[in-house]
Amino acid sequence: MSAKAISEQTGKDFLYKYICTSAAVQNRFRYANVTAETDFDRLAKDHPWLLTERLVVKPDQLIKRRGKLGLVGVNLDLNGVQAWLKPRLMMETTVGKAKGILKNFLIEPFVAHKQEEEFYVCVYATREGDYVLFHHEGGVDVGDVDAKAQKLLVGVDEKITEEAVQKQLLTHVPKDKKSVLASFIVGLFNLYEELFFTYLEINPLVATKDGVYVLDMAAKIDATADYLCKAKWGDVEFPPPFGREAYPEEAYIADLDAKSGASLKLTLLNPRGRIWTMVAGGGASVVYSDTICDLGGVNELANYGEYSGAPSEQQTYDYAKTILSLMTREKHNEGKVLIIGGSIANFTNVAATFKGIVRAIRDYQVPLKEHEVTIFVRRGGPNYQEGLRVMGEVGKTTGIPIHVFGTETHMTAIVGMALGHRPIPTQPPAAAHTANFLLNSSGGSSTPASSRTASFSDNKATATSSPAKKPKTGTPAAKATNLFAKHTKSLVWGMQTRAVQGMLDFDYVCSREEPSVAAMVYPFTGDHKQKFYWGHKEILVPVYKNMADAMKKHPEVDVLISFASLRSAFESTMETMQYPQIHTIAIIAEGIPEAHTRKIIKKADEKGINIIGPATVGGIKPGCFKIGNTGGMLDNILASKLYRPGSVAYVSRSGGMSNELNNIISRTTDGVFEGVAIGGDRYPGSVFTDHVLRYQDTPGVKMIVVLGEIGGTEEYKICQGIKEGRITKPVVSWCIGTCATMFSSEVQFGHAGACANQASETAIAKNEALKEAGAFVPKSFDELGDLIKSVYDDLVGQGVIVPAAEVPPPTVPMDYSWARELGLIRKPASFMTSICDERGQELIYAGMPITEVFKSELGLGGTLGLLWFQRRLPRYACQFIEMCLMVTADHGPAVSGAHNTIVCARAGKDLISCLTSGLLTIGDRFGGALDAAAKQFSKAFDSGMLPMEFVNKMKKEGNLIMGIGHRVKSINNPDMRVQILKDFVKLHFPATQLLDYALDVEKITTSKKPNLILNVDGFIGVAFTDLLRTCGGFTRDEADEFVEIGALNGIFVLGRSMGFIGHYLDQKRLKQGLYRHPWDDISYVLPEHMSM
Repeated sequence: MSAKAISEQTGKDFLYKYICTSAAVQNRFRYANVTAETDFDRLAKDHPWLLTERLVVKPDQLIKRRGKLGLVGVNLDLNGVQAWLKPRLMMETTVGKAKGILKNFLIEPFVAHKQEEEFYVCVYATREGDYVLFHHEGGVDVGDVDAKAQKLLVGVDEKITEEAVQKQLLTHVPKDKKSVLASFIVGLFNLYEELFFTYLEINPLVATKDGVYVLDMAAKIDATADYLCKAKWGDVEFPPPFGREAYPEEAYIADLDAKSGASLKLTLLNPRGRIWTMVAGGGASVVYSDTICDLGGVNELANYGEYSGAPSEQQTYDYAKTILSLMTREKHNEGKVLIIGGSIANFTNVAATFKGIVRAIRDYQVPLKEHEVTIFVRRGGPNYQEGLRVMGEVGKTTGIPIHVFGTETHMTAIVGMALGHRPIPTQPPAAAHTANFLLNSSGGSSTPASSRTASFSDNKATATSSPAKKPKTGTPAAKATNLFAKHTKSLVWGMQTRAVQGMLDFDYVCSREEPSVAAMVYPFTGDHKQKFYWGHKEILVPVYKNMADAMKKHPEVDVLISFASLRSAFESTMETMQYPQIHTIAIIAEGIPEAHTRKIIKKADEKGINIIGPATVGGIKPGCFKIGNTGGMLDNILASKLYRPGSVAYVSRSGGMSNELNNIISRTTDGVFEGVAIGGDRYPGSVFTDHVLRYQDTPGVKMIVVLGEIGGTEEYKICQGIKEGRITKPVVSWCIGTCATMFSSEVQFGHAGACANQASETAIAKNEALKEAGAFVPKSFDELGDLIKSVYDDLVGQGVIVPAAEVPPPTVPMDYSWARELGLIRKPASFMTSICDERGQELIYAGMPITEVFKSELGLGGTLGLLWFQRRLPRYACQFIEMCLMVTADHGPAVSGAHNTIVCARAGKDLISCLTSGLLTIGDRFGGALDAAAKQFSKAFDSGMLPMEFVNKMKKEGNLIMGIGHRVKSINNPDMRVQILKDFVKLHFPATQLLDYALDVEKITTSKKPNLILNVDGFIGVAFTDLLRTCGGFTRDEADEFVEIGALNGIFVLGRSMGFIGHYLDQKRLKQGLYRHPWDDISYVLPEHMSM
């Protein structure tokens, strides 16, 4: 959602901080907030003016007309305020249809003034600009300001001036106040623009000789502009509409939504209700709520919400478990139903999202059965068959009644089943597997292009694009009426390889001669080529860093598909419109600030460019062109017969619902001629009539379907077009959101534009107007398909439509990755791993989530235990590992590894090179004795050889005993590192048999030579072997295997790496130059001069 209401206190805070005006704004920041927890003594200390001034108190909870409702206490002292609050604070009251608790109040100074000093001012956004309303009589009895007020339209990108304000708004204002009010209104408007307000009303605005006073204020800001205004907004709290509580679960889902590229929404309507929904898609979520209310379930509807935009399995799990937790808190005597619905997804992997829901159902299976919950599922889209299978399977294994349906079932049919209005099929039709659509049963490898690139009902209609006509100077440019043709070429902004491959596969099944994607633009890499498939063969598509280069090298391109993020979509779109070759731009991003969208619209109108979006999946013209992910994957393209044109054109707001319309139209008519989803924002780049009028003028289109929505008034233009005879083709129309008028408090649906600000914007009012104008309007969305079929059959009967014979499309090979996803093929993996998994929501070390690693305070030793030994080691073992790393970290610059690192660093090499240089010296002679010592001592000990026998044997064979001997330390000058480790091991290890054996060997060797001690490498080797054998986490074979594969040397390598890095940094910090070894430290031994 974009436009969100803020509290009066927040709005005034913004105004007082940032307004720039010569008018003296009084009582800045003089307000105090009161709740049930307020300590009035403390409040008076924080705001001393409460004790000295007369006061006003009122609730600050988005309540309109507080004065008329008796909810404003005027001209009181602080004791009077407390007395006024006593019967109201935390009390339930009714405002309109909404019942709520009064729990947040605002105290401000009382401003004594005359009635003629009260004024009304309001600024609000529209598609064409921002209106400033002003009336010289403000206050409680202002009445119908729309009819009374003076209006000034400030067009997009235009500036407001004091002269214009005085001339058009202040005609009835006394002369002595005109200057002050004009300056304030200009400052207010600039503040409104700067802080991305969408609505700002002050009533009354009081102007006295002392200045201006903002008494009551209501405001909305564009929440999508948070990334632009964060520094000034701070952390804004958006209060819920009066009558609806703010639940922590809603805040939790909102937080998930903010951190995700997907869309996750949740609004609790009645937590005690028995009907719960978990719907995929913004448009679909509204349709399901409508149907529930139509069938009498409005009082039992517990929630509104949606998940869309390809959420991950973990995100879907978090969303589902929140809903399941809420619905299993209170029992209902009739049991409960959960409707897991959705339209046909365009790009969301249904199976992946359903896996998250299935996990949540398994976790809550006990409370779900206790609460007698029945689940109804209907979904379509990529891999939906597998999703439905796992959903049905979990019903069987848990015993929870789960009824599963696919695209063969009408989208909202499960609502009737859930509420008992429709029988539940005992054996629902089994939908074909995804793979079945990709196998050409006809045996033909291709289909003649001519039979599938013209309309079924008008084979002679040309499919050429009609370019925009060159405009006369000073007039808006004419826009192309035919957006796409079979030769349309496009640029794709963004590295959306999956979407591009989908477009190319669509092109191929439509028998296009060439791919529709000419090139891609991606500013974050250099120019290169990207590999894609064209049918069976691979092709290369150029990728450009710079849009200018792409346009210059591909003059045939006239369509841009922008997958730019919400932060960069505005700049990239404005740049695109500089190039006259572009006549259509599709903007996919959701969440672009409305002020930016309106600037895009204005520029596009001036340039004669068609805009589809923002917040859309795009559009499709069967047999010709599709935008990005529109129409879903290839199986849905084929199932909905989108590879060839039909006779029905549609326009919808919702992208997901556009795919549902593809399904409905393909099942009830000869198919789709063209379909566009204009997007769910308040100000889409193109509106319904833009496309309906194009369809009216397109010979191949024989009937039109419009799926409207609550909010806005664009549908009335269709009514006008029908009445005036401009639209003569049959129009079947339905506006979703009919449930909105049944709710007691305002609900913001999934689309930003799905909110009625007046009665004429409600779905019910628009449906009635469309029906009255002559459009075909069903009784509900449930009957939309039947009505489309009825109108189509009539046109066939009249001979207007002549259905053509169906011709199968060519076969398109399935991508390997998708075939594997569907379980159609198997292939041995190139790698196997058992220590780490990064694929889920969080990193997993040997089965332990990273959050648990930190909660358990495993430390570095415990982490190493997970990654090296796949075990959670006991605490003493983790400490021992960390001690080993500490004592092996460094042994001065003279040893070979450190020396190499230093020489390499002084040669100017980078960190990795220097570290590698040092590590390469590790071996049997330096540092690599841990494994060898462990193996030698273990073999001798395990074979029963006495320590003396072991020493004699090694001497006889001429072998060194690894881990024995030190260049500096001796029995008389012991190595304190070994002593520290020995004390710890003796204190904490369950047994030290191998260590004891090694110490006995040390006694023998030191008796011969005092420096033949058990050195730190040998000690760690034997002690670590004791640890593996006796800690209880390993079998004897496992312990020996770790020694055999070199795990112990890893301790020295890891520890000494810390020291090598230290030496590297030390040399760089000391700025040491290139090292050259001195001559006097080299013994030159050359062959004698050969004189003979």
